[in-house]
Amino acid sequence: MASMSFALTRFSGLASKTSLSADFDPTPRRNNFLPPTTRVGLKISAAAAETEPDLSVTVNGLKMPNPFVIGSGPPGTNYTVMKRAFDEGWGGVIAKTVSLDASKVINVTPRYARLRAGSNGAAKKDVIGWQNIELISDRPLETMLKEFKQLKKEYPDRILIASIMEEYNQTAWEELIDRVEQTGVDALEINFSCPHGMPERRMGAAVGQDCKLLDEVCGWINAKATVPVWAKMTPNITDITEPARVSLKSGCEGVSAINTIMSVMGIDLKTLHPEPCVEGYSTPGGYSYKAVRPIALAKVMNIAQMIKSEFSDKDYSLSGIGGVETGYDAAEFILLGSNTVQVCTGVMVHGYGHVKTLCAELQDFMKQHNFSTIEDFRGHSLQYFTTHTDLVKRQKEAIEQRKAERKGLKSDKDWTGDGFVKETESMVSN
Repeated sequence: MASMSFALTRFSGLASKTSLSADFDPTPRRNNFLPPTTRVGLKISAAAAETEPDLSVTVNGLKMPNPFVIGSGPPGTNYTVMKRAFDEGWGGVIAKTVSLDASKVINVTPRYARLRAGSNGAAKKDVIGWQNIELISDRPLETMLKEFKQLKKEYPDRILIASIMEEYNQTAWEELIDRVEQTGVDALEINFSCPHGMPERRMGAAVGQDCKLLDEVCGWINAKATVPVWAKMTPNITDITEPARVSLKSGCEGVSAINTIMSVMGIDLKTLHPEPCVEGYSTPGGYSYKAVRPIALAKVMNIAQMIKSEFSDKDYSLSGIGGVETGYDAAEFILLGSNTVQVCTGVMVHGYGHVKTLCAELQDFMKQHNFSTIEDFRGHSLQYFTTHTDLVKRQKEAIEQRKAERKGLKSDKDWTGDGFVKETESMVSN
């Protein structure tokens, strides 16, 4: 990581791991007490043509041409769309979440609702929020696995990450991990955060909100997995650092944050029915897009500070998610410590080609500050966060200092011969 001139920004806790050695033994780990460094990325992608500034990143041994990753959801739902993402130049793709038995997953339509700026019933304005009541992949696991394998065959140097979720069953988790890893995927993102659908089966946020349960399931996963594991965090919890801490201590190489926020998008004031409306009814769903970005930034900042203070000697990673629509949005997440930045709803709104705009805007930001690489500024803004008590103290000191500067000399005895002109100026009002 590039050195920095301030103490609080040596974000070594999020430094990327070394590349895979030639004599790496891919044998699954026997227990979850081994350090995260026993797993590194099994596939290393070729670096994109060098540009100025350089957007390439290496995370847990996985090299990407840029930090922009397709977030798990509709943009990674099948071979065709994931191939399109690679062709357009996305740094990596996280496929839509899969489980062993897709027959239990039944989606409805419509499943999305949009929030527009302005009051309910007012003239239509820009879309600022997006809600979904969509479940994980409803396609047969075998079909998804074949497509993962095909993608890795066609794009061996690109990063494909499988998102997985299972019921509270160790054998099921182990079978799912084994079958998914056989396709050659580069890493696993564990969905501990889906805010709706199947909580009764202890899936998604039902695990991510229960740290005891999370610790146990992470233990199963990390004892089995041989590729890097990212735990995807739910924002629907009081303190997001608690599950993030548990995930890292249990063997995960990184965390992703945040998944969508539990929400009710609104009520149609003409029909009096909630949105999205399915046969006159609805259910709470996950809220995303640019209106959630301030919340996501706060959660990412909390996690980054925790990693820095408690795991500064480890190579853990952080993937920021939440309302990224521009390269400048992405810069904010990176300034708060994110190694990569995921985009999901933004792809649904702007399309896969939007990655080119994201890259250009991020490079524009870097040029404005003379940053050559992502590591030059990753975590830089963490140093500017403190407590309210400290803010009061800092402001009091600053006010006192400004008053002292305005007052100039306190008495005639303070005049000096050498500084006479400056002392005079210190007491002039205009």
